[in-house]
Amino acid sequence: MQTVFHLIADDPEQQQTALTIANNLTKDDSVEIDDIAIVAQAEGIEPLTAGGDGSDAVEELLETGVAVKACGNTLELKDLAESDLVNGVETVPSGGGELTRLQDEGYAYIRP
Repeated sequence: MQTVFHLIADDPEQQQTALTIANNLTKDDSVEIDDIAIVAQAEGIEPLTAGGDGSDAVEELLETGVAVKACGNTLELKDLAESDLVNGVETVPSGGGELTRLQDEGYAYIRP
């Protein structure tokens, strides 16, 4: 199974909830998970920025093999560079496009 988490809201509690659920899923032996991805766009980009609120959780997830992806459109809109992101975060052209692609590949969509 594959799961993608969507970070879009400007709510630190909601962002932390999504990251915590993703972390819990990496440790859940009751399901066979092949891949976990996180796609962040709009106001949900904060945890992916170096030193941002939640960036420690993002670093931990990256260490476990979770794919973390930032929307390139959001980076441009917010005048952020790839170098402003936590090391290991991948940039994709658009968050919506990446979510669509992943769901087409069979990823379950979760947005807390």
